[in-house]
Amino acid sequence: MRKLFLITTTALLFGASLISCSKQSEETKFNYNVDKFADLQILRYQVPGFEELSLNQKLYIYYLTEAAQEGRDILFDQNGKYNLAIRRTLEAVYNNYNGDKENADYKEFVVYLKRVWFSNGIHHHYATDKFVPGFSQEFFAEQVKAVDPAQLPVREGSSVDELIAELTPVIFDKEVMPKRVNLAAGEDLVQTSAGNYYDGVTQKEAEDFYAKMRKPNDNQPISYGLNSRLVKRDGKIYEEVYKIGGRYTKALERIVYWLELAKDVAENDEQRNVIDLLIEFNKTGDLKTFDEYAVAWVQELGGNVDFVCGFTEVYGDPLGLKASWEASINFKNIEASARTETISANAQWFEDNSPVDPRFKKETVKGVTAKVITVAMLGGDCYPSTPIGINLPNADWIRRDYGSKSVTIENITYAYDQAALGNGFKEEFVIDEATREIMNKYGFVSDNLHTDLHECLGHGSGKLLPGVDSDALKSYASTLEETRADLFAMYYMSDPKIMELGLLPDKEAYKANYYSYIMNGLMTQLTRIELGNDIEESHMRNRQLIAKWCLENGAADNVISIEKIDGKSYVKINDYDKLRGLFGKLLAEIQRIKSEGDYEAGKALVEKYAVKVDLELHKEVLERYKALNLAPYKGFVNPKFSLVEDAEGNIVDVEVSYNEGYAEQMLRYAKDYSALDSYND
Repeated sequence: MRKLFLITTTALLFGASLISCSKQSEETKFNYNVDKFADLQILRYQVPGFEELSLNQKLYIYYLTEAAQEGRDILFDQNGKYNLAIRRTLEAVYNNYNGDKENADYKEFVVYLKRVWFSNGIHHHYATDKFVPGFSQEFFAEQVKAVDPAQLPVREGSSVDELIAELTPVIFDKEVMPKRVNLAAGEDLVQTSAGNYYDGVTQKEAEDFYAKMRKPNDNQPISYGLNSRLVKRDGKIYEEVYKIGGRYTKALERIVYWLELAKDVAENDEQRNVIDLLIEFNKTGDLKTFDEYAVAWVQELGGNVDFVCGFTEVYGDPLGLKASWEASINFKNIEASARTETISANAQWFEDNSPVDPRFKKETVKGVTAKVITVAMLGGDCYPSTPIGINLPNADWIRRDYGSKSVTIENITYAYDQAALGNGFKEEFVIDEATREIMNKYGFVSDNLHTDLHECLGHGSGKLLPGVDSDALKSYASTLEETRADLFAMYYMSDPKIMELGLLPDKEAYKANYYSYIMNGLMTQLTRIELGNDIEESHMRNRQLIAKWCLENGAADNVISIEKIDGKSYVKINDYDKLRGLFGKLLAEIQRIKSEGDYEAGKALVEKYAVKVDLELHKEVLERYKALNLAPYKGFVNPKFSLVEDAEGNIVDVEVSYNEGYAEQMLRYAKDYSALDSYND
């Protein structure tokens, strides 16, 4: 629940980055664009500063990047039990196809395969709806039959025909496994979600199973269910735990192998302890060990290199209990981290001056650390689509007693920014030249500050009242948590304290972030969903909740309006000061809901403001956006790291290259990092 994705529809569109002219000139030679298909654009990012690291630091990163890539199959399987078999079947056809590559079916086949790679499965990475291919079932069957059966994921004792028969409805039938994550009120969220975190159990059975594990008034509650699949067999409900010797053992064994190598070149004893605990967790699956690891991880501050590599976020589970596998390997951007260190140093001031009820504030803010990082490798649920900021760990009691780490991933935000220059988006959707000028001038810096405040202070703020269950908000928890963090960030963006601390270059700079956020929440994020659909994804719900609540509750004072100019709709912010007041008022209520565990109030807010879409406005936005020929979603290929040896076979360096294409990288990953069986039932 602590991951921040882009707040604008086409990345950080409005950024004029504060990079020197010489750096800009150098960067213009780098080709950020890799591929484009369906609603997706593939970019690449650079890893500036890697060459200046020591050999041991480079090796540490290299071994961690290998561990990061070994978890790829885990996420595919978590996203759906047929995903690995489907991906491997499609890849076998792609690698062996000898027909006409200008054939319409083949072209649609390639697009579908690229989408499966991007989404780590057959459901849209963001909307979670199943996407159906544009090629025919006949083409699929014909091409699968043309492949050597030894290269296909045929079940033992089965045939190619049976493989085709099993996979065809899963791929082509819209009614089969239609949603990876279903959050629709009134439905059984477990049985109507295609994610592979449960099998054979109902929502009530799952909730009851974990409720029995929890101890009343536990001051340090364990995150039960985090690393397991809950199944029902012969009337018995039990967990298949992710561990060596258990579920996903083949991938976890390889991950541990690389973690062991990384430990030998770690920067300090604290990092080695973190890795030891993570290895122990992967071996045993013991969630107490996971908490020990999380505490050790959040307290390790001495090294330059850091990482996330394991079962982390719970967005993929409709009940918000079970974690997907993800990885982010990174090192500190020392120069840019000056601003996040300033924020961290003043965390208590921000907490004390928050507009929430004093009962819900932390008396003492502990261990809030933040930094700007350069990501070196993305994996699992961070790849190809990646967050721009992360705040961990998720356990509220660890955050309360030990603090948290927050990061802003600036080489990713910069890549988005550079790839979006001159694409025409702001000319189409921003109301006037004066607003566009503010966005061009301050968009990059204000959006990065928003991420800093969201991750470092927003998620780290507030407290639960004694006895409140951390899972009290159930399926609405992720949306409300992201709402809370965004509101905290925006409430303070325009505070005089920000200028006093030197975090923005001008007192008007915050307006770039306010406008882009409200425009996105009310209008432009609608480009990401099909006409007529409700909003399902937690971050999109969060943004619409804030924007629509402020539109409605500021109506009497005309704080925000939607204006018609030449038949087109535009967002207009008429009073930025009063808008900040609305942010503060809503923040106070969201914090109350979280602190008290008020499920009904949280549900009412989400269902009223966050889910339903204005159909006419949606249609208009889609038509205007289509004319720009832009892709609403972005993702990345990773750089490629290679060991360099001397004549005697000694490792003398680690090189990084940026010339790998999208399909090329995906096929290499399928070949080199594919430990799991195609079927893991």
